[in-house]
Amino acid sequence: MESITSFSVSLIKGFVDSLRGVTVLLYLDKEINERALSRSPQTDADSKHKQKQPKVRQESKVLTRVLQSCILNGFIFLLSILVFEYVLLPAIKYLVMVIFGHDPGVAHNVWAWMQPFLLMTFRMIWVLPLFLLSKLVNSLWFQDIADSAYRHRRGRPQFMSSVSKIIADSLFSLLVQALFLVQSMLVSMLPLTYVGELLCLIHMCLLYSLYSFEYKWFNMGWELHKRLTFIESNWPYFVGFGLPLAVLTQIPQSYIISGCVFSIFFPVFILSGNEATPVVGSEYPLKLFSPVVAISNGMFRFVRQGAESVTQNR
Repeated sequence: MESITSFSVSLIKGFVDSLRGVTVLLYLDKEINERALSRSPQTDADSKHKQKQPKVRQESKVLTRVLQSCILNGFIFLLSILVFEYVLLPAIKYLVMVIFGHDPGVAHNVWAWMQPFLLMTFRMIWVLPLFLLSKLVNSLWFQDIADSAYRHRRGRPQFMSSVSKIIADSLFSLLVQALFLVQSMLVSMLPLTYVGELLCLIHMCLLYSLYSFEYKWFNMGWELHKRLTFIESNWPYFVGFGLPLAVLTQIPQSYIISGCVFSIFFPVFILSGNEATPVVGSEYPLKLFSPVVAISNGMFRFVRQGAESVTQNR
């Protein structure tokens, strides 16, 4: 009974903490700007008296970056897809049916040819370039949001000891996250009613929690193994934390639309993760990341051995 209570408390605390970013967003810029003003540099006018230099206001851009992300991913990207699929395509279909109304069979044949052509053209000319552009721009904006929030709460980031270590950790993290996403897709195919879907949801909750907290942990100098172990050891809290974003992104059937939804709401979860204090002390660690970490280690080891053998042969 105590374990169930502890699990429930951790789950609910994680869920509530994940929503804190909404309120943080309303006052964070003001606090950052006020602190910047209060810490404006001072210089000695003479040996006895000090005069403050004119205060230079350094405007925080957290709210601006969040709004820019919403505009790019919501009003430009997502809205254009919805307008094309639910307004423009039905209108074109209606025109085809009107033009060839005398022969419904011809109308259906023409539309059966036009629809995939229009979809492919729209996706190649508009969706794919904008998707790649949004990924690049979002990564810069998300990093800007995370760094501003971290410096305000914790001061200067404590990066890892060397640039090579940072690069290796980042590459290994990307590989682990990609394999973990594949693992979540595989467990969703389990032929057990609701079990596969539940396991997939838990995977996505933990993955989105990792995304949200990784900015803070990286700035704290935590290596990937420490970040993953912390999530596995305190998984009830992180399941609750990632639950809102996991549910929101699973509602759309389209991967592209799901990505837009993620990009719209994710900045709020970055702020929530920066403010949150996770509940620790779970009795039963959930080692869901361990399989993909083992596979990633094997792949890196294989690549390193291959590179060493090529070097020796030269």
